[in-house]
Amino acid sequence: MADIKVDKTLDAKGLYCPMPVLKTKKALDEMAAGQILEVIASDPASKSDIPAFLERVGHSLIEASEQKSVFSFLIRKE
Repeated sequence: MADIKVDKTLDAKGLYCPMPVLKTKKALDEMAAGQILEVIASDPASKSDIPAFLERVGHSLIEASEQKSVFSFLIRKE
């Protein structure tokens, strides 16, 4: 999605559960509604943990992808 402007990028590679989710929460807490956060993680649990967290707290997952065991998420803060 090349037309989406990312406001902040969180590099959570090398971190394991629950750190990617906790750092995602902290980053979102510091952002304004409508801003876009990109999260990059290497923990396989992130593939399910981050979307579950977003659903629970009400933020929007715009896109999720995986490439060479690295997971990328584009999140809109609601």
